[in-house]
Amino acid sequence: MTQILEKESIQQLITLHSRQLVLLAIQEYLDGLRVDIRQGTLSEEDVIQRLCRIESDLGSNLRKRLSPSLYKVVNASGVIVHTNIGRAPLAESAARAVQEIATGYSNLEYDLGTGKRGHRDLHFEKRITRLLQAEAATVCNNNAAAVLLILNTLALGKKVLVSRGELVEIGGSFRIPAIMERSGVILHEVGTTNKTKISDFREAIHEDTALILRVHPSNYRILGFTHRPPLQELVDLSRETGIPLVEDLGSGLLFSSALPWLEREPTAESSLAEGVDLICFSGDKLLGGPQAGIIVGRKQWVDLIRLNPLMRACRADKMTCSALEWTLVEYEKGSQQSAIPVQRMLSAEAQEIRQRAEKLGGLLDRDLFHIEIKEGYSLIGGGSAPEEQIPTYLVAITSERYSVNELEQHLRNFSVPIIARIEDNQLILDLRTVFPEQESIIVSFFAEMASSQ
Repeated sequence: MTQILEKESIQQLITLHSRQLVLLAIQEYLDGLRVDIRQGTLSEEDVIQRLCRIESDLGSNLRKRLSPSLYKVVNASGVIVHTNIGRAPLAESAARAVQEIATGYSNLEYDLGTGKRGHRDLHFEKRITRLLQAEAATVCNNNAAAVLLILNTLALGKKVLVSRGELVEIGGSFRIPAIMERSGVILHEVGTTNKTKISDFREAIHEDTALILRVHPSNYRILGFTHRPPLQELVDLSRETGIPLVEDLGSGLLFSSALPWLEREPTAESSLAEGVDLICFSGDKLLGGPQAGIIVGRKQWVDLIRLNPLMRACRADKMTCSALEWTLVEYEKGSQQSAIPVQRMLSAEAQEIRQRAEKLGGLLDRDLFHIEIKEGYSLIGGGSAPEEQIPTYLVAITSERYSVNELEQHLRNFSVPIIARIEDNQLILDLRTVFPEQESIIVSFFAEMASSQ
């Protein structure tokens, strides 16, 4: 150890990092070497080589240790709201606002007018209630938390009516029944998996029934011999019995859309207009904002949710509040279709994607790669509009030198990881989900692959 520490290159590492960190790295390196020696996997020559490489290996190990594990990727999969790679990318205005707020102090909970404590909801509540013509709104850290808060606040220890066909798993093995159990309510299943009628809800109501819950089907659709009560029937039953109606919309589409792949997606505006007492939805899906659970509806219920002690445990932080406010500003300005990436990707014409695909394909090495521009489909993803397909054009790539699995793996391990998909034994790139300025990254990858042969 003393001999290693005396080396000039090691002293430079200590200056660059710290003595404690370098000592730890050396100890781990030597421990690993001892383990390999005991296991008999190294020859004497191998041991000498490992000791000779210690300086370069330590530098590499320290760089790897101190590098972040979370970084930007290029989404060429064609899945717009891709849960595994961060769902919705933020609008530039929202991203700038996050940087501004995160690098200093802010009036997050400070009323500049009175000089007293304020409330973080004030930064976005007026905007979203104006947009949706609602009484009140609050925000927590995600939509699962929103459902938990609503149930725990309004139905603790009491029954909540839910159709059996809506007891969904929302991803990551989180299921509506489990969330309901943790929120302290009693699940009362209504109807059957494929058919639930309004009479089923009516017959299930008892004096200990506190809520009627309608849940977005999320990432599946039941077809065939099915029935689901129209929302207005549930609203009428709620008004008749005085039992609040809550709708978990999930995907967060604010307004109806002329896009055919969004025609059947429920909207926040229509649910509130029909008379639902409370709705909740995600901020980082079709809304195109940060991860958040947004609760909108009648003031008497929103005020109760704000007073729930769990609200503090589930509250959104300053960066989320900032990003959400500026996302909503784009909607107020009417610029969401051009300014918010998710909305822009949803509305991009297939011919626009084709032109980009042909241009990119023309920049790749056609001696090493076979390039085909073909029709295909993008997906919305994120539990939104299941089975809906958006017409697009794909860059389909094969190579005699590399298998498609090797190409896909190399893409993931590139200096800027590129996420693609494999179909029909072809590597597929869908530029609908690639920002135009990222196309040069894809070109650089294939140029590097061509130069390494």
